Amino acid sequence: MTLPRLVTILALCAIGLGSTGCVGLFVGAAATGGIAVAEERTVGTQVDDATINIAVSESLFSYDEKLFQDVSIDVTEGRVLLTGKVADPQDRVEAVRLAWQAEGVKEVINEIQVTDKGGVGSYMSDVRISNELRADLLFDSKIQAINYNVDTVGQIVYLTGIAQSQAEMERVIDHARTISGVKQVISHVRVKGSSG
Repeated sequence: MTLPRLVTILALCAIGLGSTGCVGLFVGAAATGGIAVAEERTVGTQVDDATINIAVSESLFSYDEKLFQDVSIDVTEGRVLLTGKVADPQDRVEAVRLAWQAEGVKEVINEIQVTDKGGVGSYMSDVRISNELRADLLFDSKIQAINYNVDTVGQIVYLTGIAQSQAEMERVIDHARTISGVKQVISHVRVKGSSG
């Protein structure tokens, strides 16, 4: 990807900072910057994941600006989690197809919901749930919160990342289940040292 293309995507994200497609991009960029040492992934893996995130974001934006806004992307060790809400089932299919085109992608996890329900109230509830869970993880001394990504869509919490142990992962899931308004918790977290 050329520098002008990267600048263009970052500028688009700055303009539409509220869009879900940009959140993962900025979180990924921040992770590769100042807090790389504390995270379980190596700096090289973080850079690779951020590069994949940018490539998928660019593909979504080039295909359809609305799809770019509606789909959120989290990348951990080449595993791409797609979440969000779309009205047309074909958009869900296209998002997956575009994600697989990015170099370095090992897996695409499609959690995009096909629905026309939502609105500002639903979005605000999702934001509250995600922020509350992130705070719970941050202040739990038995959890290395930096190793987890949290995304909430339609009051369903999606988790990705790398757990230090099965017990830590279960603790994270328990935190998510106790938050008011959570309908379901779906974990795509990998336990450190496992192959899956």
